[in-house]
Amino acid sequence: MLRTSLLNFFKLESATGILLVIATLFAMLMANTSLEPLYDSLTSIPVVVSFGSLVIAKPLLLWINDGLMAVFFFMIGLEVKREVIEGSLRDPKAIAVPAFAALGGMLVPSMIYAWFNWNNSAALQGWAIPSATDIAFALGILTLLGDRVPKGLKLFLLSLAIIDDLGAIIIIALFYTADLSTMSLAVAASMIALLTLMNLRGVINHTAYILVGIILWIAVLKSGVHATLAGVILGLLIPLKNNQHHFHELEHSLYVPVNYVILPLFAFVNTGISFSGVSSKDFYDNVTLGIALGLFFGKQIGVFLFSALAVWMGFGKLPLGVNWKLLYGVSILSGIGFTMSLFIGSLAFEDARASGVGLCDERLGILMGSMVSGLLGYAALRFSLRKA
Repeated sequence: MLRTSLLNFFKLESATGILLVIATLFAMLMANTSLEPLYDSLTSIPVVVSFGSLVIAKPLLLWINDGLMAVFFFMIGLEVKREVIEGSLRDPKAIAVPAFAALGGMLVPSMIYAWFNWNNSAALQGWAIPSATDIAFALGILTLLGDRVPKGLKLFLLSLAIIDDLGAIIIIALFYTADLSTMSLAVAASMIALLTLMNLRGVINHTAYILVGIILWIAVLKSGVHATLAGVILGLLIPLKNNQHHFHELEHSLYVPVNYVILPLFAFVNTGISFSGVSSKDFYDNVTLGIALGLFFGKQIGVFLFSALAVWMGFGKLPLGVNWKLLYGVSILSGIGFTMSLFIGSLAFEDARASGVGLCDERLGILMGSMVSGLLGYAALRFSLRKA
């Protein structure tokens, strides 16, 4: 009976979103009860891996953020490649509106955050936090509305989120890097060249790609560029043409561990906010307001207006079965930043916190903005579908 119930649960498209909510609530429960020392101990467990003179020593939190999340980005890389070659991102006319929407959904929230924090150089490092959309959460909430949701609306949100993820990857690569190591970058470049050569020569052995990818991950980790980018690069360089069956098999094999283990685990170790030190002023701190308002207002304004701009300029048209009310509901829903926002936040303020700069916990704004966007986005879409 229990096994059947679990199998039925994991078949739900909203299962990942539900698990992320459970992981977040559990983390916050531990962080605000007598279990807080246990939570802190769990996230700070030292883990050391060494091969001769090569030593990688990090607390468990960073192994999850730098290591396991590289697997998540690997799956994103595979997904992007599939969509570009044979999916919804293949047709330039079909991609124009979600591409404009993603651009607006990154620019406007970042501008709102920057407006609130312009005079604080340390806080300004977090400008990209509200620019992200959590694809798992947003699609999960959309599926709760049932079969009445037009297929075109789901494809629009999926395309928007994928392009949004690409934008986040570029932002991380360009703006959130530490001091660069020339030697490590050279090793990373040689691994990328080897992966490219393997691709061109038609190598389809995924084990070989993974082994080279591990070396690439270590080199990128040591280079100062964020290690998760290695996952994206590996995903993009694994061949798809003439290898569809193996490619789709690999992508499918990652779905369960990424969505049901890695993402909930990431949420658990990153959302344990202790409210013991939180005061009322933290809720209207410029960092909190910049993130929360950027996610809620910035996302919906940017996504909706830039979509309208793309249609008005004739670059594309609304997907089949999608009207402006439904598009606005999805625009609100895109304000669920969560996973990617938490990830960017952990990078943005890493150096500031290490140097002792007192900043408001960015996770408060992420949770506020994402929660309101999710609830009101669901309500707006439910109302629009009822009227349709």
